Amino acid sequence: MNSAELVKQIEQKRSFLCVGLDSDLSLIPRKFRQEKDPIFAFNQAVIDATHTYAVAYKPNIAFYEAMGPRGWESLQKTMEYIPKDIFTIADAKRGDIGNTALKYAQTFFDPASSGLNFDSITVAPYMGRDSVEPFLTYHDKWVILLALTSNVGSHDFQMTKSEDYMPLYERVMRTAMSWGSPEHLMFVIGATRSDFLQKVREIAPDNFFLVPGVGAQGGSLEDVAKYAMNSNVGLLVNSSRGIIYAGDDTSVSAAREAKKIQEEMDRYLDEYRK
Repeated sequence: MNSAELVKQIEQKRSFLCVGLDSDLSLIPRKFRQEKDPIFAFNQAVIDATHTYAVAYKPNIAFYEAMGPRGWESLQKTMEYIPKDIFTIADAKRGDIGNTALKYAQTFFDPASSGLNFDSITVAPYMGRDSVEPFLTYHDKWVILLALTSNVGSHDFQMTKSEDYMPLYERVMRTAMSWGSPEHLMFVIGATRSDFLQKVREIAPDNFFLVPGVGAQGGSLEDVAKYAMNSNVGLLVNSSRGIIYAGDDTSVSAAREAKKIQEEMDRYLDEYRK
């Protein structure tokens, strides 16, 4: 999916909501555990409830890998069930060099190889350019590079300043922008770092940001829209637990929470789009 198609989805749905499919067998409602494939049945219910409001789905790959072959089967069925016009993100945070990076790219981007056909993947940039480039060779696929994350440990490295007083996260963003265009490169920017949102938008005025941390983690959706939205919206704001675990009746509770977020986004599109 290219940026024009993604923006079209945003315009049509008046939404920049990404629903995170962090589907955990120990947390899903009991009724799904009676199904032959509980995780897929749960994901199916979430997708049915939220596809009207969501422009992206983001399976967290760890939750599927932890289940071994059964998890991969659930993931593949989930991918096949997601409507084809909705953007998909493999939240895999891969990061390695050479042939290993190429195989990771094949895994998530090449359906002839693995059966999976994601639109994008999250990538850790620590190993540098040659760990990212294999993902960028795929046409109409996206790399979503970890830049400024919302976890407590982000201070350990991301805020470290070099001799020129540039924080590491900023160096990562500025360097990575020479590897790929805004048509193929996004950044992960945590919503809980609201004081940095305007700064990162100045660094990368045209790139999309995948923004976790709104809702359960305490980030403000209004701050994200106010300080980080651009003329193409440029945002995918993720909500996982706040939607998928909102209640025992998933078809009702997930739809309710997704609609609530979409309605707030609708207002901000008029108020803050530059």
